[in-house]
Amino acid sequence: MLEKTNPILQMKFGVTQRFPCNYLQGEEEQLLVCMSPSEELPQVYGNLLNNGFRRSGEQLYRPHCAHCNACQSIRIMVNEFTYSRSQKRILQKNKSLTLHERHDERDDYYPLYESYINQMHADGTMFPANYEQYANFVRCQWQQPIFLEARDEGKLVAVAVTDQVEHGLSALYTFYSPDYQARSLGSFMILKQVALTKDKNLPFLYLGYQIDECRKMNYKQKFKPHQRLVNHKWLIYR
Repeated sequence: MLEKTNPILQMKFGVTQRFPCNYLQGEEEQLLVCMSPSEELPQVYGNLLNNGFRRSGEQLYRPHCAHCNACQSIRIMVNEFTYSRSQKRILQKNKSLTLHERHDERDDYYPLYESYINQMHADGTMFPANYEQYANFVRCQWQQPIFLEARDEGKLVAVAVTDQVEHGLSALYTFYSPDYQARSLGSFMILKQVALTKDKNLPFLYLGYQIDECRKMNYKQKFKPHQRLVNHKWLIYR
């Protein structure tokens, strides 16, 4: 067990065993996990996010691989962000959708999630979807997420699950209707989270980890300018 002294709290960390990497074939993955009591986590969440951690369900973690540093935390500088031509086309393509910011779940979220996982990610570790998996992934007792939903004439077509901390939003996960795959809803929901971050007068939108060697993760680097956490320093990429 590792311990780190904080001006307010003494934070505790644990290291997981190694397991096959979900992103790079042939590699092993290891995580550094925050083990502090859940009642303390709201006080340290923003600081941990700034140091490369991420939330999944109740857990705060970051990669801790001995021989690999491919995972780089990435965050969009929303006040300097500029739309590319393709991003402008995505916005235009989806201009008929209506967006709503919610702070509680709706009954139609899980059916959309189930359809998304089972049809779009049948080759992934989350297949097949089930309700317990969804609840453990999305819900958190110590942090109330924001649900940014997109609807097409009332029909739910996408949900972006987002956390708010003192210096930004953290985009946790987006799921959407497979019927709308051609409309690039994943990128569309990131663009809308950029707008939401600006509306809240916050400087950063965290996107999790950028992995250059992983095709599924490369879309994140298209949002510029952004910063990446490299050797404990945030570097700007334009």
